[in-house]
Amino acid sequence: MAVPSHANATASKLIVCVIDAMAPAPLERAVSDGSVPTLAALIERGRYVNQCAAAFPSVTPVCAASIMTGVGPDRHGIPGMNWYDRASARYVEYGSSLRASQRFGIAGQLTDTVYNLNQVHLSPSALTVFEALDDAGIRTAGTTYLVYRGRYRHEPRRDGWLTRLASPFARHPVLGPREFFYADIFASQPAPCSSILGMPGIRDRHSGCVGEYLLEHDLADFLLLSLPDNDWYSHKHGPDAQVHSLARADLQLARVADAVGGLDALLEDFAVVVLGDHAHAAVDTSVDLVGALSELGVAGPRQPSDGAAIAVCPSQRAAMVYMLDPMTRDSVRQRVVGSALGLVGVDLACWLEFDAHDRPVAAAVAAASGAQLRFAPGEDVHDLRGGGWSVDGEIDAFEMVVRDGVVHSPRYPDGFARVWSALMCEHAGDVLLSAASGYEFLDWGGQAHGGGGSHGSLEAQDSLTGLIMCGVQPPASEPGQWAIRDVAPIVANHFGIDLPSVPAAQGAV
Repeated sequence: MAVPSHANATASKLIVCVIDAMAPAPLERAVSDGSVPTLAALIERGRYVNQCAAAFPSVTPVCAASIMTGVGPDRHGIPGMNWYDRASARYVEYGSSLRASQRFGIAGQLTDTVYNLNQVHLSPSALTVFEALDDAGIRTAGTTYLVYRGRYRHEPRRDGWLTRLASPFARHPVLGPREFFYADIFASQPAPCSSILGMPGIRDRHSGCVGEYLLEHDLADFLLLSLPDNDWYSHKHGPDAQVHSLARADLQLARVADAVGGLDALLEDFAVVVLGDHAHAAVDTSVDLVGALSELGVAGPRQPSDGAAIAVCPSQRAAMVYMLDPMTRDSVRQRVVGSALGLVGVDLACWLEFDAHDRPVAAAVAAASGAQLRFAPGEDVHDLRGGGWSVDGEIDAFEMVVRDGVVHSPRYPDGFARVWSALMCEHAGDVLLSAASGYEFLDWGGQAHGGGGSHGSLEAQDSLTGLIMCGVQPPASEPGQWAIRDVAPIVANHFGIDLPSVPAAQGAV
């Protein structure tokens, strides 16, 4: 569904609002019943795309990096919610659940999330939107968001009891946008706003308060407005309940607009882009992947990996498995794939092989049918975004159809590119798993979202989000399949700058 743009295309400033997990179906219901008047007005005045593909795995750290850099995990380097760092022989955990964080150590999890994700794990070659705009002298600002790397140094706050609670791990400065607010840890201005250290249900109000302050004081030409509570609410109550949480997000977007006199006044100076980073699927059953693979020897959360054969990394409805001994990698991988495909709740297993010329080839197996498919960049067929692929195997078993040389994949949107990018990420596991409908992998804390919503898989239901563009120019060559990685180039184009090309990593091979 798309609506022609009638908004002011000459607005000099820009707000990108990320509503975490915004799914098209509940958004459209909320528009229809009047629950989200600000979003409805933006759709009416701009353009709405209801099939914008996430990255894979479709979890927030991976998707946030793609939104902010315009590239996939093969170039930005963030592989999942939980992953194994081979260089330091340890797990990296970005906050799957409180219990998972406790298993890995709260201080270590917070350090990875607040500091290392941006300063160490995110590829230095992948320029963020903040960095590109900072370099061009554009006034940048951001509310709490996982990917925030910019050019301005910010010291952690030392005032107030909340900052004292965070002080044991929040001891170091970071590089962020010019105006930077991250929970209650960093604040570049004396805005009267608190998130109670990022408490769910409070975070949207904190972002709305910060956005209101920034616009009232004319402090930003570009604002990244993060509204994350929709994801938390949908995890707890299920995707259909997003109608309620999207209405709460809409209130904060309206609050920001009201800071300059309402939406009409806002659109005189600001273009607005609103998108989700992924969507949500209903889940009712969990898969204990760690337990199922335990006989192979799984490295534990805080134990030396000596003697362990594999590391297991659940990321909600996706998972990665790492082979820890290069000498036995291929044989152990075969056992992992066989065991995983034998589990009820696993939909796909994917990994990299090599052809006769020592070039990587992605292999995928559908658990239900046992069908195999191999693909790599080539010219046999093209996807909806124009990418070319060589293909060998049972493409129809993956519900993919080739028409006039173009692959259509409604079940796995942008499937070839997303799987290839995920596998070629330098920090990726040797085997990537995607869960079947209704299933989710237990995290390391033994937690899942049964009876609620989750995401991470390659399937459309948790991969396709909404995209609203009001007052910006879409790409000159419009993609046949929109993706969240299109947003960074749109931002750069709005301000008349170019994002440099990012070299692909060599992959986890």
